[in-house]
Amino acid sequence: MDFELIKTDTSSGARAGMLTTAHGQIETPIFMPVGTVGSVKAVTQEQLKNEIQAQIILGNTYHLFLRPGTDIIEQAGGLHKFNGWNGPILTDSGGYQVFSLAANRKLTEEGAVFQSHIDGSKHSFTPENVIDTQRSIGADVIMAFDECPPHPSEYAYAKKSMELTHRWLARCIKRMSETEPKYGYEQTLFPIVQGSTYKDLRKISSEFIASVDCDGNAIGGLSVGEPEEMMYEMCALCCENLPQNKPRYLMGVGTPWNILENISLGVDMFDCVMPTRNGRNGMLFTSNGVINIKNKKWATDFSSIDNGLACHTSQYYTKAYLRHLFAAGEILGMQIASIHNLAFYLHLVKQARNHILQGDFLQWKKEMIPVLQQRL
Repeated sequence: MDFELIKTDTSSGARAGMLTTAHGQIETPIFMPVGTVGSVKAVTQEQLKNEIQAQIILGNTYHLFLRPGTDIIEQAGGLHKFNGWNGPILTDSGGYQVFSLAANRKLTEEGAVFQSHIDGSKHSFTPENVIDTQRSIGADVIMAFDECPPHPSEYAYAKKSMELTHRWLARCIKRMSETEPKYGYEQTLFPIVQGSTYKDLRKISSEFIASVDCDGNAIGGLSVGEPEEMMYEMCALCCENLPQNKPRYLMGVGTPWNILENISLGVDMFDCVMPTRNGRNGMLFTSNGVINIKNKKWATDFSSIDNGLACHTSQYYTKAYLRHLFAAGEILGMQIASIHNLAFYLHLVKQARNHILQGDFLQWKKEMIPVLQQRL
């Protein structure tokens, strides 16, 4: 993997770069649609590529490990061949899901023992077998196994959790060095900064993560319930202490305005289920603000969903028709809303990149955020 930092905005920390992987190049800043079980919900791979213009998607180790299982994915030749997506893929290590979804989980120095949320079967994750699983899945970017502490966390717990994550990271790095990719292309490990909302812990963790000198770095444990301003403060602190010449990935964030604010702090990569999850529930993010398409006011609005996007779906279908689909319980409504929201997110980060390159990002961001936040 290679990362070229093309330009940094002089009035903020915003960066435009180019990330090169075995499955293609990624223009940063970038938003990555979440394909938890190898599928971005309600969206085909063709739509991801052509309408949404996604450059990289996510898979999740916990979910893919449980179903369909690595044996089937290996027989297919890796996740790229299994799901038909030929662009870059990043896999989350599954740590967050183990601690948030699994029943009767038990955390030890060795790893985590948990019961499947699907059928109650018992499994264990260790830094070593999580690396092995992600090797089998075939992701271009592999995440280190970590513990994501809940918010709020007591200082002592957050510190203990962070130190465990650091020890697990050392084992992840060792396992990566001992093993080879299964499908003939390079795979890259990203470690994860933790430390909850404590400044000293975030600084310690950022400096430790920087010291192991991986090809990219992630910031975890944010957008888990803390106030937005606290998230920005912690993210800024992490970016100050992570290498300038390597990509920074803020995990699980967030709203369009969250993304713009964190781009201005120096983040390059984002993912979140919000565009698809909220879309399936009738909430649309648009160039003019947030729409609840289920509201009666849209019943006779025959304008396009968002004419400001190049996305065919956003321009072709009207708000009135989309509202009708939701009122009638039609699956097509959820699909249209999901495609639109993802297309909007990708459009937004592309705009951000263009303004970074033009040198007027900060002014554009200040003008955009109030527009994006307004409820229509």
